[in-house]
Amino acid sequence: MSTQTERTFPKITESGLDELRERIGKPIGATAEPWCHEATRDNIRHYAHGIGDDNPLWCDPDYAAKTKYGGIVALPSFLFSTSRIVSGYVGGLPGVHAMWSGSDWTWHKPVLRNDEITTEAYLKDLVEHQTKFAGRAVQQIYHVDFFNQSGDKVAEADSWCFRTERDHAREQGTKYKEVRAREPRRYTPEEIGEAFKLYRDEPVRGATARYWEDVKEGEALPVMMKGPMTVTGFIAYAQGWGGLYIRANKLAWKLIDAHPGVGITNRFGIPDVPERVHWEEDFALEVGAPGAYDYGPERTSWLTHHLTNWAGDDGFLSKASCKIRRHNPEGDMLFIKGHVKRKFVEGGRHLVEIAQEARNQDDELSVVGSGIVELPTRS
Repeated sequence: MSTQTERTFPKITESGLDELRERIGKPIGATAEPWCHEATRDNIRHYAHGIGDDNPLWCDPDYAAKTKYGGIVALPSFLFSTSRIVSGYVGGLPGVHAMWSGSDWTWHKPVLRNDEITTEAYLKDLVEHQTKFAGRAVQQIYHVDFFNQSGDKVAEADSWCFRTERDHAREQGTKYKEVRAREPRRYTPEEIGEAFKLYRDEPVRGATARYWEDVKEGEALPVMMKGPMTVTGFIAYAQGWGGLYIRANKLAWKLIDAHPGVGITNRFGIPDVPERVHWEEDFALEVGAPGAYDYGPERTSWLTHHLTNWAGDDGFLSKASCKIRRHNPEGDMLFIKGHVKRKFVEGGRHLVEIAQEARNQDDELSVVGSGIVELPTRS
């Protein structure tokens, strides 16, 4: 047995939880610098391309100039790149694994090109759970408010991580027992070609207005495909989002020197970060996952991509919720479906609520979500 599988990791302790509870409701001071301070043309494009979103409203200045915005705007999920807290930079319980697992977003205003974003955050709650993945787990919920350079609140969000004991997840967790026992999935060229038709035919509503009056309750949204999952894709997302712990050389040392629990030795005996579960299969298996897997904020961004493609340039994504149900390991495909749950008018705004879920190629539930979209009206 290798040294990697013999080692043990820190546990969830009552003293650690008591220390965390004392932080509830208190403003969080300076944390790690966000990946993006401003919504520049390049920052927006890098994030959009990191989730596979080629909507010209985010990426093409000439196209965007002809819209009601008069220029490029940031896709709603871009704000993940402006806050380490909303992206899962949790405090407390050093050495206990953190898995970003969901969020509830509300957007108040669009983020325009070159807007400067600042944030305020606090720990909102701690909730204990019993899970199939790792037994005892703690849901650590944060609230973040986002402001532009004029002091306007453009958005707010609750997001949460589950803190889990790596040893229990690896040795006793039952959620992925059957998945880990399977032979690696190998697709035929025909299967890949059939899936890629969804990319070829992916509808982007764009400049064609979708009017509230034309929407019918119960109608389905087009299916959106993401994948097949590759480490290349996970890294492409990290390039736009800014990995929480991805640092090089001296900056990597400074991070681990300040937070020793972040440094977990790799096969060379070098302290490295837990974020490598997204590109290093052996370490992902060591923490109980079924293999190197996608990022949580990435998956939330796929759901909002599904909604903005449907809404068009004149629609505005007002709210979105995402609850992750399982990992998407390397090799998986993901198929996002949605339907109109209801349409309603509130405060003079014409709104549509959409229910979403995504399943993998084996019909296993990966994520559930919802959104509320404001649409233009013919009246």
